[in-house]
Amino acid sequence: MIDPTRLKDDLKKQVTALEKDLHDRLKKEPHFAAPLKAKYDEAFQSKRTASTFIAWAEQEITQAAVAWVLATVFIRFLEDNGLIPDPILSGPPERLRLAQDALSHHFMQHPGASERDYLLHHFSELRKYPALTELLGPHNSLHALHPSPDALKGLIAFWRQIDPASGAVRHDFTDEAMNTRFLGDLYQDLSEAARKTYALLQTPDFIEAFILDRTLTPALREFGLKTVRMIDPTCGSGHFMLGSFRRLFALWLKEVPTAREAAVNALKAVHGVDLNPFAVAITRFRLIIEACHACGVKRLADAPDFEINVATGDALLHGRRFRDFEGDNATEMTFDTEEVFRDELKHHYEVEDVEALHRILGQQYHAVVGNPPYITVKDRAVSELYRARYPSCHRKYSLSVPLMERFFDLAVKGDGTPQQPAGFVGQITSNSFMKREFGKKLIEEYLPRWDLTHVLDTAGAYIPGHGTPTVILFGKNQPPVSGTIRTVLGITGEPATPAEPALGLVWQSILRQIDDPGSVSEWMSAADSPRASKLREAPVEYRRRWSGRT
Repeated sequence: MIDPTRLKDDLKKQVTALEKDLHDRLKKEPHFAAPLKAKYDEAFQSKRTASTFIAWAEQEITQAAVAWVLATVFIRFLEDNGLIPDPILSGPPERLRLAQDALSHHFMQHPGASERDYLLHHFSELRKYPALTELLGPHNSLHALHPSPDALKGLIAFWRQIDPASGAVRHDFTDEAMNTRFLGDLYQDLSEAARKTYALLQTPDFIEAFILDRTLTPALREFGLKTVRMIDPTCGSGHFMLGSFRRLFALWLKEVPTAREAAVNALKAVHGVDLNPFAVAITRFRLIIEACHACGVKRLADAPDFEINVATGDALLHGRRFRDFEGDNATEMTFDTEEVFRDELKHHYEVEDVEALHRILGQQYHAVVGNPPYITVKDRAVSELYRARYPSCHRKYSLSVPLMERFFDLAVKGDGTPQQPAGFVGQITSNSFMKREFGKKLIEEYLPRWDLTHVLDTAGAYIPGHGTPTVILFGKNQPPVSGTIRTVLGITGEPATPAEPALGLVWQSILRQIDDPGSVSEWMSAADSPRASKLREAPVEYRRRWSGRT
């Protein structure tokens, strides 16, 4: 069985070792550095980045190091759980011997080959499985930079370490339930540099389930199982996508004759995008394993040709804009053709599958959910690209501002009538836009145009990993249909860290009071607060409570 903590601690050391190796290659090998410098120059000239080459290269090195480590994690999981027939890296004693023999045999067949050649050969072979074609394909960061043969020899040796106490291989991935939750932990903690750059943070299961209950579930009622599509535009390690797949799979099982067909149909309905390449790799792998397990597939060779709708890219830059707020009528704006958006298409990174991004971000969805990053953009060029595309960006804005605009933009647009229903939007995000000047335009000019239905103050709730005060927002992409917004506002924070976060006093109060306007508890108060066309026109009490000041 997997020991997530030990695995994470050991793999962080492997990432550091590969980063050091790539740094050394960058300094000592001109033929290695030249292509990387050329890629940077192209990105800089196309205004995709304003970072220095050193800072930009640091991110590329981290992504490549993590990608190589994760690729071997995927292989270890596949081989220990019998999803591929022959061991490649390691396994329990008898499988370990077979993996060692496979490496020796490869060297006999290919004199002069290295451990790096061995891994690249097997990556190519694994891509022949339809389920793994995209996972290990050209958009994976492992193809951007290759560590030295000696460094990868060390990575293979790491997987073959024997635990002296048990005499077994140190990391055994055998798991009858094929649970991939450990990959979410790796996503968050494998690289400190990546965690800071991308604000990596897993969404707890109870938050994910609550948001889906209030978005995907009513969307299914409104639009029907055969129609509904969901997207997480900042999908991270895929929690919302996996949760949606499980719900849709259970419903499809009642509609189709086989679990295979149910899994295929459920996968088609879930979509995700993330800026972080290794987040996308983790999400893709988790969905593959989840789908295989759901329909009883024991070997990848027997798996259906799953359609995995997840791609690396920037949901704020790629795809299509569906709303133009400058006029009274909503009009479609396409990044590809509008003059103001042409700079984005002058350059795409190798990890970006442009065709997939335009397909995923070129349509609207019946449920749009997520936990967007709570950071400000440090790269000046990227910040200006966002500012040009999202008028809600104001002063030194947080990413929560344009992403809120984009979340509503990606939801199916309705007109407030049963004949033209709107898509549902739900997200947990930082509440800083309510309290600081950069949120002024969003609050006064944009939120009043959407049917914002719920504002839930979660700043006092205990949400693991979420040190930033948060708020959960629900709404629909249509004009407001009532004069009030359901608000559940904090009175007192959690008195102590609960043993089970989902059972915290504040969180349980939110669950009880969200559908009980007028209720007041020791922890929260619920009310139907008046809506104003602009916040500056709202009563003083509404402004005070909405801004989070008590």
